[in-house]
Amino acid sequence: MSELIWLTASEQAQLIKRREVSALELLQAHLAQIESLNPQLNAIVTCLPELALELAQAADAKQARGEALGVLHGLPIAHKDLFETAGIRSTMGSPVFADYVPASDDLIIARLKAAGCVTLGKTNVPEFGAGSHTFNPVFGATRNPYDLMRTCGGSSGGAAVALAAGMLSVADGSDMGGSLRNPASFNNVVGLRPTPGRVPRYPKADAWSTLAVDGPMARAVQDVALMMRAIAGPDARSPISLAEPAATFADDLQRDFHGARIAWSPDLGCLPVEPSVIQTIEAQLPVFADIGIVVEEAHPDFSDAYDIFQTLRAWGFELAFAERFVQFGEESFKETIRWNAAQGRQLSAAHISRAQVKRTELFHRVREFLDVYDCLLLPTAQVPPFPIEQEYPREINGATMRTYIDWMMSCGFITVTGLPAMSVPCGFTADGLPVGLQMVGKPRGEFALLQLAYAFQEATRFYLRKPPVADLAG
Repeated sequence: MSELIWLTASEQAQLIKRREVSALELLQAHLAQIESLNPQLNAIVTCLPELALELAQAADAKQARGEALGVLHGLPIAHKDLFETAGIRSTMGSPVFADYVPASDDLIIARLKAAGCVTLGKTNVPEFGAGSHTFNPVFGATRNPYDLMRTCGGSSGGAAVALAAGMLSVADGSDMGGSLRNPASFNNVVGLRPTPGRVPRYPKADAWSTLAVDGPMARAVQDVALMMRAIAGPDARSPISLAEPAATFADDLQRDFHGARIAWSPDLGCLPVEPSVIQTIEAQLPVFADIGIVVEEAHPDFSDAYDIFQTLRAWGFELAFAERFVQFGEESFKETIRWNAAQGRQLSAAHISRAQVKRTELFHRVREFLDVYDCLLLPTAQVPPFPIEQEYPREINGATMRTYIDWMMSCGFITVTGLPAMSVPCGFTADGLPVGLQMVGKPRGEFALLQLAYAFQEATRFYLRKPPVADLAG
């Protein structure tokens, strides 16, 4: 049964549907993998095997009764520890929430439950998701399964590692500056940042915010599409939710791309990117020509993107932490959170309003660029996974990183466009570290993006490569 865990979630779901495998058997295979590998990786930080066994048995009983099944029926999942999960500890990676047990689920969790997922615990995050390196004072650091001495990225780092190591079928996450895309790149899995409102968020203090989104993560593109059938779709409690039904993600991912035109940019014209990342991606660009796509090196004008992202992020941090600082004391939070919130306190109304105007101008520049091209390609991360003891990269190619998030602007710049983007496996550096290719789609163009990612995935098959730590599983 151990080979079950390496099937795609879509294949696992079909086996359960055909009653060739039970939800209980699938769960037991994953629990065995967790028992074997999680002590080394620290990806799943709250593990609830007894609850999961009850849920799996209930799922099998439901199927035996002939009841309607959800699209994710019987698939084991663990939820990002930033999400509130009813009756399950939700620490946010912070000592001030170390014992917090919510009374209700965030909307994405409720939808995953309704789709039939079997919850087995929570996945590790940086403290409050700040920064793209998964470590915190409550649970410690999560290690990269391709090199245990390297970071797994973040903030959905525990989710990415659990997927890469065969401990989960699917995983959920969230993304402000790259938190679904960056760990996907660092762990050879797939992460999709949807259009704001595609996966509604509730409850949220600022329901109109479009900087952070919730979304899916999996080992294969088709599994991300499967998850979107469960978590996408409108909700009246989210004023920005999109009306398009989730069922659109059930359409065929196969598509004829002959005549399509896409743009490739190694650096968006201004970002330092480590040469090994660019070399790894450029080695795979001929794959697009093989499937009939014309690739041209080009990029839109990303002027002001840095200031837009830093301003709106700081504004969001001030909103998120002002009351918490009063309640728990500012010193209870890590320095980078305090710094980011302080940046927000210093903003004037003029700063914010001008950032919003510049953001609008940037959106239209990129939108018009994508009237010419079907997609923009660029590196997901500007560096490969870095040493785990390093909080964040301080320089890239000799360029100093002024803040703890400067090194991830290849994702941050895309965030402020509001466009859908995803990271797909694109190969490995000479020393075996995963590299992700970031694909940016047209406005509200998630499905076309998934189709392109699927074509690339099936031509390259990098997602089938297991991490070295998998060989140590019992």
